[in-house]
Amino acid sequence: MHARIQQTHPVEPERDGRDKENMVTTSDPGLHARLAECAYRIRRNAIRMGEVQGQGYIAQALDIADVLAVAYGHALRLRADDPEWDGRDRFLLSNGHYAIALYAALIEAGILPEEELETYGSDDSRLPMSGMASYTPGMEMSGGSLGQGLTIAVGRCLGLKRRGSDAFVYTLFSDGELDEGAVWEGIMSASHWKLDNLIGIVDVNNQQADGPSTQVMAFEPLVDKLQAFGWFVQRIDGNDLAAVIAAFDAARAHRGACPRMIVCDTKMGSGVPFLEAREKNHFIRVEAHEWQLALQALDAGRQA
Repeated sequence: MHARIQQTHPVEPERDGRDKENMVTTSDPGLHARLAECAYRIRRNAIRMGEVQGQGYIAQALDIADVLAVAYGHALRLRADDPEWDGRDRFLLSNGHYAIALYAALIEAGILPEEELETYGSDDSRLPMSGMASYTPGMEMSGGSLGQGLTIAVGRCLGLKRRGSDAFVYTLFSDGELDEGAVWEGIMSASHWKLDNLIGIVDVNNQQADGPSTQVMAFEPLVDKLQAFGWFVQRIDGNDLAAVIAAFDAARAHRGACPRMIVCDTKMGSGVPFLEAREKNHFIRVEAHEWQLALQALDAGRQA
């Protein structure tokens, strides 16, 4: 068993009521190295789970690993031994087929035991192939029908505000979900209610089941559209760990009374070159011998 990542948190200048115990700034010299190691292990966990079933949404797990490492290793306020702690920040997985990635992150956060990854997708497992809040500790919403996470997050944010909670609600969704009208209703309503406790993260990997996302339904210029709705928006390389850290910190620290969005441009299969090169990797089947090749590629990248 490896040692779990030491969770750190950004300093928050505005929300003085927050629990600041053990908080550090991004100037911490060891932060980048710790989160890089966490991202490596998230990718490794996802590949190991994929090997159990021989298939899955592995490319998405690899592309979003850096974002999840920063979320669970740095940004989120949580208690690993009490995943339903009322004061926690919420992380909603709108794209439920990314569940394998979130399980990998929950293992690194210490919320799930590593041994359970061997049960992925099996009968009676707490790790079904699509996220289910009733099954999995740390899973805040059930997946399945896409386009729902942002509107659920708006409701959670309103409820937390009315209770006087200072918790943040994060929601991760995919660029394919931008095809759904409910997403844009959520974008509009979050701005109307000035939900400064909402941080959206959209994974722009330009792939969905029917083809390249931008060809299925054009959504650019995305930043301009989000800003026109009144959001504080940052667009980053979602596989540049330093950029992800800075964007998460800026989203939390932003002083405006408005919701925040981080647009993450990512590469499907990031970290495993032969998976990055696949033309179609929305849902992939990997030959038995290729799982070990994928792990070797990750190890080579880590050493480099």
